[in-house]
Amino acid sequence: MAIGLLLWLLLAKGLALEGAVGVTFSSRLVHRFSEEAKVHLASRGNGSVLQSWPKRNSTEYFRLLLRSDVTRQRMRLGSQYETLYPSEGGQTFFFGDMLYWLHYTWIDIGTPNVSFLVALDAGSDMLWVPCDCIECASLSAGNYNVLDRDLGQYTPSLSNTSRHLPCGHKLCDQRSVCKGSKDPCPYIVQYVSANTSTSGYLFEDKLHLASDGRHSVRNSVQASIILGCGRKQTGNYLQGAAPDGVLGLGPGNISVPSLLAKAGLIRNSFSICLDENESGRIIFGDQGHATQHSTPFLPMHGEFITYIVGVESFCVGSLCLKETRFQALIDSGSSFTYLPNEVYQKVVKEFDKQVNATRIALFQSTWEYCYNASSQDLSNIPPLELTFSRNQRFLIQNPIYIDPASQEQGYTAFCFPVSPSDGDEYATIGQKFLMGYRMVFDRENLRFGWSRWNCQDRASFSSPSIGGSPNPLPANQQQSVPDARVVPPAIAGHTSPKPSAATPGLTYRHSLVSFLLMFHLWLWLSC
Repeated sequence: MAIGLLLWLLLAKGLALEGAVGVTFSSRLVHRFSEEAKVHLASRGNGSVLQSWPKRNSTEYFRLLLRSDVTRQRMRLGSQYETLYPSEGGQTFFFGDMLYWLHYTWIDIGTPNVSFLVALDAGSDMLWVPCDCIECASLSAGNYNVLDRDLGQYTPSLSNTSRHLPCGHKLCDQRSVCKGSKDPCPYIVQYVSANTSTSGYLFEDKLHLASDGRHSVRNSVQASIILGCGRKQTGNYLQGAAPDGVLGLGPGNISVPSLLAKAGLIRNSFSICLDENESGRIIFGDQGHATQHSTPFLPMHGEFITYIVGVESFCVGSLCLKETRFQALIDSGSSFTYLPNEVYQKVVKEFDKQVNATRIALFQSTWEYCYNASSQDLSNIPPLELTFSRNQRFLIQNPIYIDPASQEQGYTAFCFPVSPSDGDEYATIGQKFLMGYRMVFDRENLRFGWSRWNCQDRASFSSPSIGGSPNPLPANQQQSVPDARVVPPAIAGHTSPKPSAATPGLTYRHSLVSFLLMFHLWLWLSC
């Protein structure tokens, strides 16, 4: 509070001098624990602050100064680590229909650590793994011919760092069914897929991560996280989807990215890079490269509870279709893409018109538009592109699904892997359309970023990144916005573009004074 008042004094004095002296600026520097600062705070009625005012050169005096230095250094650094990744490397894996078309990564949990192959899901918040199972999928590698080792099961009693999350904890959503505040917190998560859910109890434990330090030294990090002990799964989770658990990456307070950022370990951001060769990488704290494209996240019913973006139009070939504007969930946990029905009809009909192949009814296909193709037909597939605000374009690198069974029988069949969504309010952009990009979920600046990247080169993720906002929203404010019709973050707060907004001379003087003010503040903070 004291520092904030002194900054306001310096700012007021600088602006007052602006009109009188033009391009000169001067101010006195006031120590935060000086008698002058004490008198000023007393005049402002801050008696509670003065009661704990340290005596000059006392132990408390130097302790407070040291604490201020540490805080300031952390502010300059932004976070303890530039990036973090799962201790087994952060590489992602894709196993096709054997594991429900999802992307996975290996993570280690507990002490001693146990490995889990978890599905990456940006559409949910919970990290859960099979645990003390009542009803779980098989964990034997023999049931999944794409795996080279058995899957793990979490047993809380075997981890030295495991403990129940009590019902009285602020992150326990099911406390209404608890008998007491110290009881273990139960959880249940229902997913969009029919009758698919996980339930059990919440635990606190250690997630094993790593960071590349200076001179390529690898640092090991154990981060406290909250996970679901998934005792009972239903639906797709018993039929091959995420048999070893799900890593929820959503904006909710309980998700792993949120907990890592709140602990000051990373910036409030992460990236998923999905190669076209069906592998990739996940990096926590990554805010992307300075040259990446980006578009703002939009609130859903007034809150930033999931990763929604606004699509201006859907382009097929060189034609951007009219009246194809929609809002879409960016969801790595969905295999394919679902469009509002009216948009879907326009897109598939235009694709069908432009594609040079014979349409067929493909047996057991969930998609309406499938084709019999030659190698020449495949090379003439019309490009697909999403356009966002400010003419930001997202070229879909792999727009079709080739049926492997047809190739085994000596011909090639492909489908346009897009379906109409059940509701018309939101679309879902699934991982098939996201492949080929380093996708950045910048929760600190409420933006989705993308760029073409070599996902296998982990060192390249330390390239110069986009800086955070000068005044990022606190975590609790990022989660709640009072009006769903608020101006997108990319536009809010900008000055008027009209010439009458400011005269050229005033704009120049104000910029120079602002620079001098910031320079003086830097000197003051360094004292």
